[in-house]
Amino acid sequence: MKDEKNENLESQNKNASSEAASDFEFLQEKIKERPINKKKLLRRTLITASMAVLFGLLACLSFLLLEPVLNNWLYPEEEPEIVTFPQEQNEMLPEDMLTEGTTASTEEIEKDATEVTVSEPQTKDAASEDIAIGYPSHQENAEADGAIGREEHSKDSVLGDEGAYVGGAYEGDLEQETVPIEPLRPYQAQYAELYKIYSKVESSMVTVTAVHSEVDWFNNTYQSEGTTAGVIIANNNRELLILSKKSSLNDAELIRVSFCDGSDAEAVIKQYDQNTDLAVLAVDLKNITSETLASVTVVTLGSSVSSGITGTPIIAIGNLFGYKDTVCYGMITSRGNVITMADSEYKLMTTDIYAGTNPSGILVNMNGEVIGIIDNSHNNDDTRNLLSAVEITELKGLITKLSNGEHIPYLGIYAQDISAQIRTEMGLPQGAFIVDIDMDSPAMLKGIQKGDILVQVGSQEIKSAADYMNVLRNTKADSSINIVVRRESVNAYEEMHFVLQAE
Repeated sequence: MKDEKNENLESQNKNASSEAASDFEFLQEKIKERPINKKKLLRRTLITASMAVLFGLLACLSFLLLEPVLNNWLYPEEEPEIVTFPQEQNEMLPEDMLTEGTTASTEEIEKDATEVTVSEPQTKDAASEDIAIGYPSHQENAEADGAIGREEHSKDSVLGDEGAYVGGAYEGDLEQETVPIEPLRPYQAQYAELYKIYSKVESSMVTVTAVHSEVDWFNNTYQSEGTTAGVIIANNNRELLILSKKSSLNDAELIRVSFCDGSDAEAVIKQYDQNTDLAVLAVDLKNITSETLASVTVVTLGSSVSSGITGTPIIAIGNLFGYKDTVCYGMITSRGNVITMADSEYKLMTTDIYAGTNPSGILVNMNGEVIGIIDNSHNNDDTRNLLSAVEITELKGLITKLSNGEHIPYLGIYAQDISAQIRTEMGLPQGAFIVDIDMDSPAMLKGIQKGDILVQVGSQEIKSAADYMNVLRNTKADSSINIVVRRESVNAYEEMHFVLQAE
């Protein structure tokens, strides 16, 4: 009985467990691996790579923008000094008034005549003494020692004051010593002094080379070079500033400056003036060795306003015949010849020095100071090969602006003075007469015409062409300028107002 009861209990338990298992069959699940979405994975990979590249570019850009700031903060550089060339008043000095039209005072002439009278007999006595000592010595040596005496005499022979031959020609194979002829010694002394002046200024001269890329007939690329002369005008503690011609550097891919010691450095155009064709080049001091800096010098800008400058000797240095490092000696034949340019007026000096048709360089006086910048573009046809130069006094203001990187304001107006006689006879108002206007210049585009008379620029009343140029010289480029002119009408000169934008 017990066995039956146990079997019944076991069967009941089995049935109950099977029923319970069937009740939870819906809760059982099979875990499957999720399939890989290749497109989504590729898209995420590309997005991640793009973000990495973008982050790298932003990091590089941030570094490029912040690096100069951090570098200047950690290693501050000295600010460049302001370059100034003091301008001069075009006035006659008291000493010029006393000496105007004369070459020397009576006392100086008498003194020179006395010196000549005293010195000439001494020269002749010295020469005759040399002959008296030298020639008999030769005769005695020749008679006593023969060939030995002739050899000794050939070494000690001299020339007399009349160019007399006193020895050294007994044998064809004996060499003669070249002894300066006495009358030529003053000329040799003069040229020796001129050379001393040139040697001092030579260290300030440079050769500026413009490098261009050209293509020949066979499509082969080659480099061509054009050279011009330049002069070192300033050192602002950051750059070496060089004055040169701008037209020779047009379209240059590289500008190279060669110094007096043979070293080269790359230069850039700091600023230029289209009227005078002058440019100031800058060479970073970091690109110049200490040896080169020690060998070069900054030139001194002199004065060209003295009335007694005509007829004085000068030295021309630069590229005078198409070759670099050339020098000529001469004198000034005229000065004060007016050159009228757009918004400016300069003066030209001429010399008796023959040069090429497109020379470049400087004119130097006997003190080693620059008194003119060579420019033959204003010469007449019959004097195009005679060296001319723009006077330095009128250029100092322009050079100061160019050296500090300032733009030169441009309106395109050619103005001249009106004499008091003409103004009275023709009934013209006080002002500067406009003789011409550049095509497409700011003045022409605003309606100013040739024949108008400038009477006011800004708040400054204009009485002469110099007044207009001085006002414009002190005006910043890209600024608005109020200009008042008087224009001839039927009965009188009517006043007209213009607002111009200086370029």
